[in-house]
Amino acid sequence: LSYSEKIGDLLFQDYYRMYDKEAVYFDEAVRKAKRQLLESRILNLVQPAFQKNLSHLRTKALEKFKTGLDQSLESGKGFAASVRETTESSLSEFNQGCADSVIKQADWDYSKILEKVRRDIEDHALSVRESKLTELTNHAKEKLRKALVEPVESLFDAAGQTTWASIESLYKRETQAILPEVFKALSGFEMGSEFSEEMVSKLRDYGQSIVENKAKEEASKILMHMKERFTVVFSHDKDSMPRTWTGKEDVRAIAKEARSAALKLLSVLAVIRWDDKPDRIENILISTLLDGSVASMSSSASSGDPLASTSWEEVHPKHTLITPAQCKSVWKQFQSETEFTITQAVSTQQAHRRGNGRLPPPWALVAMAVLGFDEIMMLLRNPIYVFLLFVGYLLVRALAVQLDIGREFQNGMVPGILSVSAKLLPTLQNLLNKVATDQQHPPQQQGQQHRPPAAEAPEAQQPPPPLLLSPKSSMSELRRLHTPPSPVRRSVSSPSHSSPPSPKASPRKVAEDQKPRRAPDNESSSAYSIV
Repeated sequence: LSYSEKIGDLLFQDYYRMYDKEAVYFDEAVRKAKRQLLESRILNLVQPAFQKNLSHLRTKALEKFKTGLDQSLESGKGFAASVRETTESSLSEFNQGCADSVIKQADWDYSKILEKVRRDIEDHALSVRESKLTELTNHAKEKLRKALVEPVESLFDAAGQTTWASIESLYKRETQAILPEVFKALSGFEMGSEFSEEMVSKLRDYGQSIVENKAKEEASKILMHMKERFTVVFSHDKDSMPRTWTGKEDVRAIAKEARSAALKLLSVLAVIRWDDKPDRIENILISTLLDGSVASMSSSASSGDPLASTSWEEVHPKHTLITPAQCKSVWKQFQSETEFTITQAVSTQQAHRRGNGRLPPPWALVAMAVLGFDEIMMLLRNPIYVFLLFVGYLLVRALAVQLDIGREFQNGMVPGILSVSAKLLPTLQNLLNKVATDQQHPPQQQGQQHRPPAAEAPEAQQPPPPLLLSPKSSMSELRRLHTPPSPVRRSVSSPSHSSPPSPKASPRKVAEDQKPRRAPDNESSSAYSIV
């Protein structure tokens, strides 16, 4: 049973039956009046419970709307469609509950409660819509910020003539890339085109504010950026290789080129250029600061100085980042802080030129000749000093190499002195021992080289047989050639066993023995015939 049925059946029917039973003997008019009074009292008693029931139904309808809206949005439906479906479902359930709560005997109106429920639902829908739109806007802004901050910063770091044109093209490209996603998300809210255009306009303004804030941030650090640009151009060549000041470079021209690059960076960050219109800021800065003299300009009248102003020509004040007067003061400070770098480069060139000279300057030669005359004469009179100095130099040089003086003094002066003093005596002993050993080895090697080789037994060599016999060859030679060799042992007699020639032999006999013997005629003729 519903709430109204329970109240009507249990309360009104029972009490009415009891009243009619007891008031049956009273007058009809009095009985009706008293019955109406009883009914009004019963309704007054039941009405607070009815109001509480309506409040419960109101809360229940709102909670149902919240739950249904969240579920519908999570399922991927559009916001407007989800609100309509959930509102109809919640109000239908609320109307049904109110209809069940109304008592037939009472003519109670719950339209005000229904309007309150509608307002509650609309307020919650508006709050959810605002939160969703804010979330959508923040997401789009964050995405646009990430797409603009780093590229804009890199463009400002490498600022040039096309910097603002590149920034504007980047801004338009990233803004156009994010708009389709925004339009797709806004289509679910079923809002008018005016709201969409307003939101797109806010996104574009936000993108411009990102670029302008980044430009202001970089303009506040203009002096640091100018010094960095000057250092890069001055210390590196066109191939980005570090310069070596050998004396052949034109320091004045390189310094002017580096200052010109820094001045161009100043002109880029001086104003914001959204329309990409040409201006004369760079020409004014170069002609006034780089080509002219700041000291002479400061003494000139303010009317003739183009930088004696707080605004640039044809530039809106809100787009001015660095005023002309600020440009002049920044340039003075920049020159004073970069002058040391130029002076150091010139000094390096001069030192390199002096280092490449073969002889010291003439005044140094004259000073050495005059101040060292006594020492030179002493060396000439006693040449032994020259030899001792040379030997001492070699000894000190060898000790320095063995001790590795440079590595020992890397940890400090006192630790280096202690380490060298501890190693000095052992190193000197090792050096002297090595010199003594080197002096002893060469004679031994020379003695080994001059040692006579072992006597080898002479081998008797057989003379090669003649390849051709002459007509005068003897028959014995012919017979020896045609006779096969027989294995005959050769006995080599030592000189001690050989009999010495007889001292009694006459010279005539010796001469006869040495004369060649002539072969007989028949032998020579036969040999000739054979040949």
